Amino acid sequence: MIRQVVLDTETTGLSWEKGNRVVEIGAIEIIERRPTGRRFQRYLNPDREMEPGAQEITGLSLAFLTDKPRFVQVVDEFLDFIRGAELVIHNASFDIGFLDYELSLAGAQHGRMGDHAQVLDTLALARERFPGQRNSLDALCRRLSVDNAHRKLHGALLDAELLTEVYLALTAGQCALGFSHAESTPVDPGTGIGAAELPTQRPRVLRASADELAAHRARLAKIAGKAGRLLWQEEQPA
Repeated sequence: MIRQVVLDTETTGLSWEKGNRVVEIGAIEIIERRPTGRRFQRYLNPDREMEPGAQEITGLSLAFLTDKPRFVQVVDEFLDFIRGAELVIHNASFDIGFLDYELSLAGAQHGRMGDHAQVLDTLALARERFPGQRNSLDALCRRLSVDNAHRKLHGALLDAELLTEVYLALTAGQCALGFSHAESTPVDPGTGIGAAELPTQRPRVLRASADELAAHRARLAKIAGKAGRLLWQEEQPA
């Protein structure tokens, strides 16, 4: 079973080295490339002001965040949610740097993000597929036909929704999962986690019968008899 968690954060500024903090975490679980409906979302009190640029793009302010929990108060829930998964993150070094910083402030016993989950960077994937092009989340939404018209401000959960669609489109051509801001699975305000039943229907696997396999081998033998050789059966050089 392949379990992934698509994750995004919002922060008070661009650099944790300058003491900036995480103000929102948004995460969406997908299993076998299907969203399960389980989500983790938290606004966090950073105990410091937002930098003007960060406040402008997120719409968040310290006045709004003051009564929210601090990271240390939700760290165990967060780690439980991501533990053992592959984290799918756009520009992963940014988010992982901030989350490692938050973990260090919460206590050495929490370790680092790499101790709990693996990381897949969708920015690196996009650069491989679209070299020399803009590969921001908005640019990928436009290129892969993912509707982001409702993205007026940056938000961790909203961006995780969009990144889920972008990731699946980027890796398998699945461009329309039907996420929208209005149709998002509700998140329990008490736990920050949304829940839904896991999908139970799996694709049907068709296997060739013994007669079909025998007919296939006979066909290959006939081709070999006419051509003298089959390129795909030749031994490859070491």
